[in-house]
Amino acid sequence: MAKGRGGRVEPRFDAPEGRPDPAALDLRLTRGDRAGAGVARSKTTGAKRAGGRPSAPAPRRRRSLLGRLVYGLVILGVWGVVALAGVVAYHASQLPPIDQLAVPKRPPNIAILASDGSLLANRGETGGRTVAIRELPPHLPRAFVAIEDRRFYNHLGIDPIGIARALFRNLTSRGVAQGGSTLTQQLAKNLFLTQERTASRKIQEAILALWLEHRYSKDEILELYLNRVYFGAGAYGVEAAAQRYFAKPAKDVTLAEAAMLGGLVQAPSRLAPNRNLPAAQARAAQVLAAMQDLGFAKPSEAKAALDKPAKPARAPGGGSANYVADLVMDVLDDFVGTIETDVTVSTTVDPVLQAAAEKALVDELNQKGARFNVGQGAVVAMRPDGAIRALVGGRDYAQSQFNRATTAKRQPGSAFKPFVYLAAIERGLTPDTVREDSPVSVKGWSPENYTRSYAGAVTLREALAHSLNTVAVKLGLEVGPKAVVQTAQRLGITSPLQANASIALGTSEVTPLELVGAYAVFANGGTGVIPYVIASVKTVGGKVVYKRSPAGLGRVVDPAAVGMMNAMLHEVFVSGTAKKGDIPGYDLAGKTGTSQDFRDAWVVGYSNTLVTGVWLGNDDGESTKRVSGGNLPVEVWNRFMTTALRADKVAALPGAGRWRRGGNAVAAAGSDTGLGGLIGELIGDSPAPAPARPVPQQGRGGPSREDRNFLERLFGIGE
Repeated sequence: MAKGRGGRVEPRFDAPEGRPDPAALDLRLTRGDRAGAGVARSKTTGAKRAGGRPSAPAPRRRRSLLGRLVYGLVILGVWGVVALAGVVAYHASQLPPIDQLAVPKRPPNIAILASDGSLLANRGETGGRTVAIRELPPHLPRAFVAIEDRRFYNHLGIDPIGIARALFRNLTSRGVAQGGSTLTQQLAKNLFLTQERTASRKIQEAILALWLEHRYSKDEILELYLNRVYFGAGAYGVEAAAQRYFAKPAKDVTLAEAAMLGGLVQAPSRLAPNRNLPAAQARAAQVLAAMQDLGFAKPSEAKAALDKPAKPARAPGGGSANYVADLVMDVLDDFVGTIETDVTVSTTVDPVLQAAAEKALVDELNQKGARFNVGQGAVVAMRPDGAIRALVGGRDYAQSQFNRATTAKRQPGSAFKPFVYLAAIERGLTPDTVREDSPVSVKGWSPENYTRSYAGAVTLREALAHSLNTVAVKLGLEVGPKAVVQTAQRLGITSPLQANASIALGTSEVTPLELVGAYAVFANGGTGVIPYVIASVKTVGGKVVYKRSPAGLGRVVDPAAVGMMNAMLHEVFVSGTAKKGDIPGYDLAGKTGTSQDFRDAWVVGYSNTLVTGVWLGNDDGESTKRVSGGNLPVEVWNRFMTTALRADKVAALPGAGRWRRGGNAVAAAGSDTGLGGLIGELIGDSPAPAPARPVPQQGRGGPSREDRNFLERLFGIGE
């Protein structure tokens, strides 16, 4: 090397004299030449081999196969956790922010109660009220835990053990034999998510389950679940399910019934006990076994439940109470507006009378409907103040929800005549006023009596009792069709009425409910009424939302006119077309009616405590086989009223005594002992008239279509 300025030594690469040629020098680097490699070098590494060449480095150690596998798994696991965190974060971002998350409010339930406080029906989206878990018998929530999530009280919302067990069983059974969702996950799905089966929904379900477990206690989660889970048939929650399948509140279900409800949620449509009882009972047995295995039920209790498995119960009244519930829901908004919480609606309906009305109607149709070609009917019963005590809108609610009592508009026929006679009475006529039963023609229209014969001079009492058409038409023309319409409307008829000559024969259509409400004016002495079914509305906490105050339309008919009408309409049950409906010992009045071609048959009758109307016919307007107001409807009316009046005190109809033929109506009732009456009672198809004064015979006149006795129908007299 050359020494420069300042003592610097410059490198030189030429070979000094006497030394080897640079090309012959070995300038390769060894491990020892690397930084830090000079410390503690091994002899092997630092020594040179003979001939001046350094020794070769030692061979590098290789990892074992197991080590590399573990290392790979760790790396894979790390990336898996990162990926999972990313997926969870993504799906969590699709949910509302946690600080804004809240359990959706359960849709309100409307519990509709009878006058005695018993449940008639539930309405609303859920089909039953919310119940607290403390209200339930312990075996009910335990049934769900045992069969759906036996580790419910031990996991944090997601159960890895349960998932592993479900996977194993599904793999070994070659199908989906068991689910791994916890009760908390099921609740999360019901509260926040759709029913789609996707991986995305399952991830969100797990996230929400963890949130629920953090936010609520186990019992609170279980309570939410029991009130939200679907049981089929429109029933959400255990209260709705218990009422739907066992016709009782959830607090009263037995162990066997609890097991059936617990097993039902797996497949509500397939396991519904009213559709597949064997499958429901088999599933309930599995629930009982699980409960016994977990100590939720003693062996003796489980055995007793297995020996006597649960069965679905038929709701009281056979379903007709649903017509009442439909009416309540139709008018409820008018009283309370929008409902945001569970409420109870107390009605005026008597459950005993409701069941009796349905039985009377259904029994009559079952016995004689096919023979007389009549398929439907309706019954309405109310107190004289308008309080509805029973309402049956059809033969079978399960088959048809159309409410004929409130919605069907049909021609009332002669049942409309009292409004014609009232209009005449209010213009000075009396029950003893005489009018001529003779042919009448109005602009080419010539109405006739059923027999096409005429009675001549008759009193208004006789004409109304025996439903003479010509007299009614003449009275209608005498007072004017417009006056008849106004009279009917004043008494409560709200359907459109045509002010023409035929109005006297009931050609304008009305509903059973409004016709019965109009007759209530006669029963109460002349006060107008608005039929009502709701007595009060309260929240589940007892707060009164609505309470009906006594109210009416005031007096709409003079007491003297009411007395005369009651006297004439009483004669209908004594000697006229409704004689077959008379109940000995009671003061009764009313009117029958039959529309053209026997399409509609009516009777509306009343005591001083109850007004009841019956309609029979066919929904499509097809003619019946000679069903008139005086036969089948009167039989239904009599069956019902015989039961309904038992607890009522006997009293005279308002104001009728002065105008009554023969004095005391109660003593006169049921006085017919003639042949026609005897045969009519035996056959049971038609009223048997027994007029106090002779009814003109064939040739001089005769009874209307509703007043023909059995012999006339048997031999075709007057047809």
